[in-house]
Amino acid sequence: MFDLKLLTREAIPGALGKAERYRLLNQPWEAESIYLDVLQIDPDNQDALVGGLLSITDQFDGDLSGSVARARELLSRIRDEYERTYYAALICERRAKAVLRAGRANAGVTAHTLIEEALSLYDRAERIRPEGNDDTLLRWNACVRLTQRHRQVVPASNDRIEPYGDA
Repeated sequence: MFDLKLLTREAIPGALGKAERYRLLNQPWEAESIYLDVLQIDPDNQDALVGGLLSITDQFDGDLSGSVARARELLSRIRDEYERTYYAALICERRAKAVLRAGRANAGVTAHTLIEEALSLYDRAERIRPEGNDDTLLRWNACVRLTQRHRQVVPASNDRIEPYGDA
């Protein structure tokens, strides 16, 4: 039908700047498109991989399956172990928030599981973080406050319901 056009390598820095502005303007789809254009020319561009992942998670909403898979695909290409761990945690955290916004049955339990996973990953990232980088601590605290603010964020109950039988 229509063909995509390729950017020039020289245009990559400007394109990355535009993509960041689109994210700041709350237009994550536009930003994601630009990051994908950059990745077509430079598949290992770490700024485009991180920016693309963030723009995808900015779009997390009701049906998460496709967007989570797209974010994880970009995540797998991030070389730095700290960043890979940090952004894996961020995916979990943002999924939890999207689940809560959707408000479906058992949203609190699902969100708790995701927050628990995010906290585990943030804890791991904290141990390998660059000196002077406390981003993992900020995200950890945001997750804890999320659970404090949303009382429905609770662990799954292990209570068993006994079937009603003849007494």
